Amino acid sequence: MAGKGSYLKKHTEALVKAVGIERACEITGKSKATLGRYYADSDEHSDRFMPVDTVAQLEEASGFPHVTTALAELNGVTVSYDKERRNTDQGSGGVNADVVALSQRFAMLMSEYHQSIEDGIITINEAKRLLRETSALQQVLLEMKLHLEEETG
Repeated sequence: MAGKGSYLKKHTEALVKAVGIERACEITGKSKATLGRYYADSDEHSDRFMPVDTVAQLEEASGFPHVTTALAELNGVTVSYDKERRNTDQGSGGVNADVVALSQRFAMLMSEYHQSIEDGIITINEAKRLLRETSALQQVLLEMKLHLEEETG
């Protein structure tokens, strides 16, 4: 199977597993077998992918855009996940607040990295946590960029 197809199937499987196979069946009205075909890596199902409306239903239920993010990455686009996890609510305090938030996010990323690399192996779950922290850091940088553009406006 081509690299892109395999990548999408991997993220489709992560989406279904995040929701739970039973719940995914209820939400979409599709059988376990049908959902399984969407992420099966066998040759007979290599050209079978989840319909976009089904992806949308499951991503809403999972709370994370697994397949949407994968599609964006394949096209060189970055998706900004808007679930804030800051230590404090800094509102729209401008660039100064952004610098504080940036420092906090970077510290959290480094903490996650330190915990992940302690045993010399970064597991899939640890990589997912690092990815979430990296995305949160990216969101802070985006907000900082917008504040700087407003000030130079």
